[in-house]
Amino acid sequence: MQGNLLIVEDDAGISGMVADYMAKEGYRSTVVHEGDRALDRFLADRYDLVLLDLMLPGMSGMDVLQQIRRVSRVPILIVSAKDNEVEKALGLRFGADDYIAKPFSLLELAARIEASIRRATQYSAPQAEAEPAPRLLSVGELSVDPDNFSVRKRGEEIKLTAKEFQILKLMIQNPTRVYTKAMLYQLVWNEEYYKDDNAINVHIRRLREKIEDDPSNPRYVTTLWGIGYRLGET
Repeated sequence: MQGNLLIVEDDAGISGMVADYMAKEGYRSTVVHEGDRALDRFLADRYDLVLLDLMLPGMSGMDVLQQIRRVSRVPILIVSAKDNEVEKALGLRFGADDYIAKPFSLLELAARIEASIRRATQYSAPQAEAEPAPRLLSVGELSVDPDNFSVRKRGEEIKLTAKEFQILKLMIQNPTRVYTKAMLYQLVWNEEYYKDDNAINVHIRRLREKIEDDPSNPRYVTTLWGIGYRLGET
């Protein structure tokens, strides 16, 4: 069994089709159709990924997303008929790791699920070779523990999504390196970059809001205009 999925989708036809397909891929799925029920099921079991529709009866998908993010960093993949930049930006801003619009290919959906789970779990996977980098990475008032997927500022924990954590970890491990948007997309999303800046811009902005004292004047994640991003001189 590859993983345990929570599918939150009010359309029984779509949820059943996805559950059946993912079962062939080796996943076990729990299907719920209401937002309130989704939170109950999430707290009652352990899931490797949540597949979340935005348009749900009762509690909305956005509300479910925010409630889950208060207690967990589990990968969340939004599946929605709302295929517009505002909905995508809001979903990413509130903590989603990926977004796929309806109608979608089951093959692509399975690939995105696999990639999201792989990215979220790679930090806790045993390493074949000893890494030369120290266990705890520090810069300014931030400390990052790559093994435990944790970030602290002045001793207080900061909750980051998997992609936010990867961006910060990349920059702290390579403090003099400048990352273009294409490089970040390939390293963090593991996909080719097609000049879609929205996902990167949203994640960088959201990361700054969590780690910076003044997000409009960033100290840790700085911009080199026309080039990319790098770790600031703290």
